[in-house]
Amino acid sequence: MPLVTDATGNDLTYRIIGAAMSVHNEIGHGFKEEVYEKALEAKLNSAGINVESQYQVCVEYEGIQVAVFYMDLFAEQQVVIEVKAFSHQLTNDELAQVINYLKATGAPVGLLFNFGRRKLEYRRVFPGKDMKPIQRLGRDNVVKP
Repeated sequence: MPLVTDATGNDLTYRIIGAAMSVHNEIGHGFKEEVYEKALEAKLNSAGINVESQYQVCVEYEGIQVAVFYMDLFAEQQVVIEVKAFSHQLTNDELAQVINYLKATGAPVGLLFNFGRRKLEYRRVFPGKDMKPIQRLGRDNVVKP
């Protein structure tokens, strides 16, 4: 059965996931997020994939800057890469963060990695036109007076 083709033609995300697996296999779990971010950046650069670290994205509303995001990595100006190092599984909060980055950049696909577990956890995320908002626990369910 063929892989689902994403907006990058699947090859780029496939190569990035392979690089993340290589990093995880080599250094294991237990480090801070920054260690994995730098290691993945180095691995992607050595694989010939152009990647920018702490990529700044500004969001404007009616000509006014209302938000600034700093994405962990942005590969080939096409793939948002968010790196985590949690001992717990990824939650909707992390997914919502990637969706925000996809919306702000207009990128066609995002990759969310969790290096903090024994086995690398990852998700391929697409912006989707009819995607329902992700409820962010502890934030969206607050009752306002």
